[in-house]
Amino acid sequence: MKKLLLVLGLLSVQSQAQILNHKQEFTRQDTLRGSNTEFRNWWDVKHYKVSVEPDFKSKSIKGNTTIAFDVIADRKTDLMQIDLQEPMQLSSAKINGKKIKDLKREGNVYFLNVGKSLNKKDNQLELTYEGNPLVAKKAPWDGGWIFVKDEQGREWMSVACQGLGASVWFPNKDYGADEPDNGAELEIIVPNDLVGVGNGRLVSQKKIGSKTAYTWKVTNPINNYNIIPYIGKYVNFKDTYEGEKGILDLDYYVIDYNLNKAKSQFEQAKQMLDSFEHWFGPYPFYEDSFKMIESPHLGMEHQSGIAYGNKYMDGYLGRDLSGTGWGLKWDFIIIHEAGHEWFGNNITHKDVADMWIHEGFTSYSESLHTEHLFGKQAGADYVKGTRKSIENKKPLIGVYGVHQEGPGDMYTKGANMIHTFRTWLNNDEKFRQILRGMNKEFYHQTVTTKQIEDYLAKESGLDLTAFFNQYLRTKDVPLLEIKQEGNSILYRYSKIVDDFTMPLRLENSNVTLYPTKDWKELKEGNFKSSFDIQVDSNYYIDTFVIK
Repeated sequence: MKKLLLVLGLLSVQSQAQILNHKQEFTRQDTLRGSNTEFRNWWDVKHYKVSVEPDFKSKSIKGNTTIAFDVIADRKTDLMQIDLQEPMQLSSAKINGKKIKDLKREGNVYFLNVGKSLNKKDNQLELTYEGNPLVAKKAPWDGGWIFVKDEQGREWMSVACQGLGASVWFPNKDYGADEPDNGAELEIIVPNDLVGVGNGRLVSQKKIGSKTAYTWKVTNPINNYNIIPYIGKYVNFKDTYEGEKGILDLDYYVIDYNLNKAKSQFEQAKQMLDSFEHWFGPYPFYEDSFKMIESPHLGMEHQSGIAYGNKYMDGYLGRDLSGTGWGLKWDFIIIHEAGHEWFGNNITHKDVADMWIHEGFTSYSESLHTEHLFGKQAGADYVKGTRKSIENKKPLIGVYGVHQEGPGDMYTKGANMIHTFRTWLNNDEKFRQILRGMNKEFYHQTVTTKQIEDYLAKESGLDLTAFFNQYLRTKDVPLLEIKQEGNSILYRYSKIVDDFTMPLRLENSNVTLYPTKDWKELKEGNFKSSFDIQVDSNYYIDTFVIK
């Protein structure tokens, strides 16, 4: 899933993910968090094994994390950076069985002196942690640990930490470019009258006196912020889906009094899988199943354990964020958060500054799902309907190296940029194969904006350099100016970067304009005045007719 900026009644932008605070100035803490420091760049995480035991009354947690890692480069220091946000604390640390005595804290970072003798492969770092984690004020947007009660007054706990990062509750390498190659294991220790649910598949359930330990496992790489415990009075039901890679297990955990509602509403998951496997290729995590879990907040894209809190309503809490009516035909959280399984969880940004990759493509998945169910015009109307939320105050790309993503426009402007690219390409099957190809080319990988730009340019055959410079790196929307001089109709682009020359097809006409920054005369078509010129509305541009 990222900014407390509300547009559209502005719940739309928040609905999908967590918000980071946008800063004007950055500190050493921001750099330690957001960049591949000399304390991080020499080691590669292979696996996380996390155990957590929460206490509802004290709003505290305790547990341990074992990080399996390889040494991948020469190191300039014996110090290893481990992220754990205040006020959480490391109680102890061991490296390959030996206690680490030199352990120093600097804000949200611990520096561990791991010595000079490490294995090239298969090192084990054992960390014990405890404390009172940051409690979410308004999850998932202002996130942290969630300690609430359900409608019947029973304990209900979880975490929402995308913008904050997983280090808000357990110690890890909180750097997006390094996902654990061999997945993760999560043990959740809860009172016997509650159920602990995590990502992937349940591999063990063991009673320990008055408590039960539930252990969940994912075998695929996973974003740290997606490793999430859910604790409540859950009941489970199952289904299957016959997809492109065979039988996919569908697993659902909901609060017991919502079982019947969930059985009805979650049928949409199979429609979603039909749609997204058509557009994007196979669901990327067949080995770990597809799972949705009722959450004490609106929703998040937790890999193979999606958080669902849309109150079993279609739309976004019963509202259509596009204003077209199409957004009331499906459950927003099921569709959007599941879309992130392809864009966000399968294809993941290395730096949070490139979060438009997650949010632009996933927001466009809403339109593609609408198209799959109701036709191309419906899908186009939906994405165009979301334009009213776009603010165009900042470029979509954030600031690199300091853990700061772009503005909320990365959702709807990102989606409309992709729709504009598709319109320019003018070949829907080729566009579909490009989306499927992306999920194959970058399968289970972390990527940069440049990789995505280069791939789209190569596969489309279009020169997209100026296109992406315009829509990603400036806040301006291209403006097509049209004017009439005598019997001549003239047109040009303004508010564009150098070399922006995207052609524009006209509505209800075979005429295509080829604007540049210089005035050109329209010599095709039978137009009586400049006011007759109507550009295909699927392009996200502005048009101004000079009187």
